[in-house]
Amino acid sequence: MMADPLRPYGPLIGSRLRLLTWNVWGRFGPWEQRQAGIAAVLAEHAPDVVALQEAWSAPDRDQARELAAAAGLHHHRFSGNRKEKGVLSGSSVLSRWPIGDGEAWVLPGPAGHEGSAVRVDIDGPRGPIRLVNVMLDWPLHHTGVRQDQVTELARRVREMGRGTVTVVCGDFNAAQDCDEIRMLTGRAAGTGVCWHDAWEFAGTGPGHTWSTGNPWAAAVFPRDRRIDYVFSTSLRRGGAGQPLRAEIVGVGADVPSDHYGVLAELRY
Repeated sequence: MMADPLRPYGPLIGSRLRLLTWNVWGRFGPWEQRQAGIAAVLAEHAPDVVALQEAWSAPDRDQARELAAAAGLHHHRFSGNRKEKGVLSGSSVLSRWPIGDGEAWVLPGPAGHEGSAVRVDIDGPRGPIRLVNVMLDWPLHHTGVRQDQVTELARRVREMGRGTVTVVCGDFNAAQDCDEIRMLTGRAAGTGVCWHDAWEFAGTGPGHTWSTGNPWAAAVFPRDRRIDYVFSTSLRRGGAGQPLRAEIVGVGADVPSDHYGVLAELRY
């Protein structure tokens, strides 16, 4: 039987997944004060799942554990890939629901400029959620490096199959008109994917997450850019994975990171 062309996904799911991605800038600047500010933002917005980049873990304190407690999230996972002065830097996932299997990937790049991605499976109440938390190389002129990184990222995600709601999010260090992002949204060849950018679907305005309006970023004279993303890799039955809403968080008088975060709501 052919699918109804007017309702190709069947009856649409009404419930939502609230997912927040945020580069939280490690332990730079007045990091203890900023940690409290990050916790306050998470508590205010009550996400179900949080993906953090430039997260940290030290022998005496663990950022993911502290932030999960502040946000009322019962599960957390940290994956570190760099160590300085006894403090590990990497990626964290916080979740309202249990976090199961996972793995860390190194994305190709010159020494010191590799990218990273951490995949975790979350046992959500309406079916599994596969989350991939990404950090790409940062220099503006390294678009070629990032293109290699998204090619490898897309290959790995493709190989996992399409049977599970899959969200790829994080700090991609590239604006939406850069080739490395266009390669993920079906506008340029090279990856074989066409992912759904939550801000493009459901955000309002430019959505800059790296901004001259942010006092922690202003000193380096940034170009105002949208460089942090939430991508749904495909839509499932009932429209699962469809972005319905997106907003920028972590703005205001007491900005707690050099990036703003992105909060997206997806059908789930």
